[in-house]
Amino acid sequence: MSNEPTGKLLMNKIDRQREHQANERTFLAWLRTSIALIGFGFAIARFGLFLRQLNTVITQREPVVDPLFSSENLGVALVIVGVGAITLAVWRYNQVFWQIERGDYRPNRLPVWILTAVVMILGLLSIPLLFLRDHVIPHPSSGSPQPQSKNIRQ
Repeated sequence: MSNEPTGKLLMNKIDRQREHQANERTFLAWLRTSIALIGFGFAIARFGLFLRQLNTVITQREPVVDPLFSSENLGVALVIVGVGAITLAVWRYNQVFWQIERGDYRPNRLPVWILTAVVMILGLLSIPLLFLRDHVIPHPSSGSPQPQSKNIRQ
């Protein structure tokens, strides 16, 4: 009796185990990315709120806030993208798990391109936050500072 079939079965089992472990590592990398997006979004939203409150305390006036381009909106968007990335990661992990079990794994780059595009779009949308933020300009009649948006013509 030959030991060949047993050795081949053992190698197939080890290879499948390695594939599953690689799938788990990939899932964990997606999970870390998602946690980073959520944490970064939370920090951006809270820091924007802190800066606005600090500005109010210093100037004794409520700053003008753009309803669309605000750090709170960007932070919430990043949290939503992070949660979406977790959903995508779980879906992809499960899909790859069953492909490994059936022996018909097919790589799919679409989730990577989707997440990349969404993060790039959010990054580009954050650029106006740098240019359209509120500035405190002294009011000519009272000499006290008054918040004015940079993009309002005087």
